Amino acid sequence: MDIRKCSKGPFFVIGKEGCTDDGAGFIAKLWEEANGNFHEIEAMAKRDRDGNFAGFWGAMSDATRNFRPWEDGFSKGLYLAGAEVNDDAAAPKGWVRWRIPSYEYLYAKAEADGSDTFSQMLLYLEEQGLSLAGAVHEFISPTENGQLYLFFPIRRL
Repeated sequence: MDIRKCSKGPFFVIGKEGCTDDGAGFIAKLWEEANGNFHEIEAMAKRDRDGNFAGFWGAMSDATRNFRPWEDGFSKGLYLAGAEVNDDAAAPKGWVRWRIPSYEYLYAKAEADGSDTFSQMLLYLEEQGLSLAGAVHEFISPTENGQLYLFFPIRRL
């Protein structure tokens, strides 16, 4: 597994928010709703120099919205399926805007559904004497045919 490090300043995501209390499959439903209504936020989505979308995020937080890791063995928390947007973007009706704090991350390309990558990364953090400084986020790369990456915050900046 190729593990990389990066720092990312605070950024904003507008998306569809749900909670693990919503039941099995809630994340897939959020993405279906976000993708089906993307035209409502497309103009606010951040783009790179080449005009590509900056990225799509499965952002996560604990129930307090303080961006701590999901609770009870990573089984309870909030999820926001959305797009990285310009800093001044306001969420339209039916959408939610999160400001993700600035962190130093370790990240890795996710294999299949990401669950093996998640557990392997947690083991790696433990072996390195590191701990999560916040909730793990999913990043979907628009320039890599939707490749999924998992971002593990190791230090709040």
